[in-house]
Amino acid sequence: MMTVTVPQIDDIPPAERFAAWRALSELTPIPMELHSDHEHDFRATVRGGMDIGEVMLTHTSVPSLRNERTAAHIRRSDPELYHLRLTLHGESDVCHGDAETTVGARQFMLTSTSAPYLAVCERGRVDGMTVTLHPSLLPFPPADLQRLLGQRLSGRSGIGAMLADFLTRLATESDAYGPADAPRLGTVALDLLNALLAHELDAGAGAEARAENRLTPESRRRTLRLRIQEFARQNLDRPGLTPASIAAAHHISLRYLYRLFEEQGHTVSAWIRAQRLERCRRDLADPALGDTPIHVIAARWGFSHAADFSRAFRGAYGVPPRDFRHRALTANR
Repeated sequence: MMTVTVPQIDDIPPAERFAAWRALSELTPIPMELHSDHEHDFRATVRGGMDIGEVMLTHTSVPSLRNERTAAHIRRSDPELYHLRLTLHGESDVCHGDAETTVGARQFMLTSTSAPYLAVCERGRVDGMTVTLHPSLLPFPPADLQRLLGQRLSGRSGIGAMLADFLTRLATESDAYGPADAPRLGTVALDLLNALLAHELDAGAGAEARAENRLTPESRRRTLRLRIQEFARQNLDRPGLTPASIAAAHHISLRYLYRLFEEQGHTVSAWIRAQRLERCRRDLADPALGDTPIHVIAARWGFSHAADFSRAFRGAYGVPPRDFRHRALTANR
């Protein structure tokens, strides 16, 4: 079940907020020492406890802050967990494992509660998200993961970008998901996370093939399907986007492509059509595009015949595109 808990830091007088934040940290199973240049006016937020299957997602926003977890803290309490931290805004100087580096926007870092950790944010506010998971969920030897601790991992391209986009949407659209969605969303997050770690462990010539060999066959299929879907989303406006062109771009047979999508209960063409209809729906509801003719929007997303588009849109959303646009734009006024 997906739940979100928000400590009411803002309800506490400004001069007492940092003490409350420190006390909150001391109550967790991962104690650490905290210092801040804003202790007398500490404006920080945390949205945590979002359980998605076997992993947990937390969002934090902090001003100047120094977090240090020492060997003494570890001896006192160590839940033996891994954290994959995604920085959304700002940057931090981090010392963890055998590495010292600066982590900026759209960059990841893997950390372990079993190793000393020091993070210093002193150049403005830092916003980020953290995925917490148990080592049993990672199919890699501990010695391999040790190589990644404290290393800067990209969330700006490739698998890292897919994972960053997924986590960001999950956090911003949490109200759109119900308890039954949590296990499936957790599986997607874990597959992408493991694919990213595998890729980083095998960085170099032939990295992608070796990285996928580290994953289970089921994880490889899901990761490939996610990669294909992301490719298709980026090319929805191209008339030449077909199952054949998608299969060729990913060096797989058309039959295997069909099988990947059949496992999700739909065909490739139906999935592409649904994505294009959703893009049209969003554009029709956008006040900035209110003067753009409906047939132009439809053509932009691959519907060359207005009548076919109107039938498909009504079948998907229950109303003709013209009526949908009128209601959406009227509601936004």
